[in-house]
This record gives sequence, structure tokens and C-alpha cells, in this order.
Amino acid sequence: MDEIDAVLDFCFSEAVAPKWFVKDPDFDTEVARVLGPLLERARAGAFGHWPATARGALALVLLFDQAPRNLFRDSPEAYALDPRARALTRQAVTAGLDRDLAQDRRLFLYLPLQHSEVLADQNLSVELFGQLDEDPDCLVYAERHREIVQRFGRFPHRNAALGRETTAEEADFLTQPNSSF
Repeated sequence: MDEIDAVLDFCFSEAVAPKWFVKDPDFDTEVARVLGPLLERARAGAFGHWPATARGALALVLLFDQAPRNLFRDSPEAYALDPRARALTRQAVTAGLDRDLAQDRRLFLYLPLQHSEVLADQNLSVELFGQLDEDPDCLVYAERHREIVQRFGRFPHRNAALGRETTAEEADFLTQPNSSF
């Protein structure tokens, strides 16, 4: 439980919470220092028992979904653990564990679905984020993510990191406001 507390205390501290959705090399370094060693242990299966509780599932999702985006920014490895994060999210939702979390924490549990390039995941994301009524922006962002996947079948802003060719339509889209997250 100490490791679960370490992840959650770090991620939801007053100092860290506002930094999650901002590209900041100093924050990436801080995430690497605090969460990097835990991510490596999680990757190796050290925390397989965590998904049995809401807090444990959330901590593991944070390690597999959010931490890599900071640790491996702009590289394929930033997205490599997405399938594991999505599986954990689905498992937690199916078990009803998400209902044991405050809405600001459920948001992070649901993010792997919003990060998915699979339309079915996007649809579930919109459904789940629609239940978070404390922050109406949650649903707006979920819908924007889904619209991009509906239109392109992927997130064009990931193309460079993943070595994918960008189509002319995607290139035009990427010049538009709100085209990237």
C-alpha cells in the first residue's frame, strides 16, 4: 500500500495536479524521478494485486497511462503501455471500482479510453466522462478526442512520434486550433 500511496499522493498533490496536461521538461524530470522506478516495477508485474482495489487500479493506470507520456515524450514508448492501461480501466469499470473514487480521480482512471485510437474505446470514454458532472469540460474533451478518431481513425498529432506518414488532410487539421492534446 505504501507504493499506491506514493503514486496517488504525488499525482494528486496540489503542486503536481495542475501540471499533468502541460508540456514541461522540468515536470517530466520530476515524474521520472518519482514515478519512473515504480513504473519499471509495475511493468515487471510487481503490482499485480493492485487492481483489486479502486485506489490500486487508479495508481496502476496512472503508471501505465500518464507516466509514460512524461517519461518518454514524443516517442513510441510514450504509448507502449496504453493497451495495459485500457485493460485495467475496463476491468475497474466492469467491477464497479470506479464508483469508489471521487470524480477528479475517476477522470484519470478513464483517460486510457480517451487516449485510445479505437472508436469503441472513444464511445465508452464519452459515456463515462459524461457521468462526471463536477467538471463539464471533461465531457467536452472526451467528445473532441472521439471526433478526431472518428474522422481520422487515429490521432494525427502522434504520427511523428510513431513514425506514421501524415496525410494531407491530417496536415491541414494539425494547423487548426485544438488539433492536438
